[in-house]
Amino acid sequence: MLKHLLPLFALSLVFISCEQQTETPAQTDMTEPDEDVPVFDRLVAVIHPTDGNEASGVVTFSREGDDIRVIATISDLEPESRHGFHIHEYGDCSADDGTSAGGHFSPYGMRHGAPTDDERHMGDMGNLAVDEEGVATIDYVDTTLELEGAFSIAGRGVVVHAGEDDLESQPTGDAGARIGCGVIGISQPVGQQ
Repeated sequence: MLKHLLPLFALSLVFISCEQQTETPAQTDMTEPDEDVPVFDRLVAVIHPTDGNEASGVVTFSREGDDIRVIATISDLEPESRHGFHIHEYGDCSADDGTSAGGHFSPYGMRHGAPTDDERHMGDMGNLAVDEEGVATIDYVDTTLELEGAFSIAGRGVVVHAGEDDLESQPTGDAGARIGCGVIGISQPVGQQ
């Protein structure tokens, strides 16, 4: 009799063990910061030219209260021109033409628009205006970009386009080819560079 009960006892231990392992963990308070989620104060993208182009520069994204300050200097552009300027889905600039960066970063599925529009891709940063020396600078505060969390721009791509973004055409603003591409990465803290 004991010989027949021993396998049943062992089997019941396995079931009890499995049941304890499959229980869902206690729900945590979502207002507390998750220690595993990195918090960034500053991100940077170094723009390199795509094949046959010369656009290059640096874009920084810095926390300013609840918003993000975007500062960029892009050189070797056609003097007195305008160029679409966007964050794209992937931090992959490996394709000669920059297409490996994917489309505009739009985690909320909104339509393309201007950076000041209520409805826009998160990655819509408008246009770069180039001076007579072939250099474009931009410095503005963006209320939509996110430096961390599920929709962080960290690890995404920044693309400079050949033409002007009309801020209306779907889904990209008809800004043309990609003449510069850079990956958004973690920057050294200011003062440690």
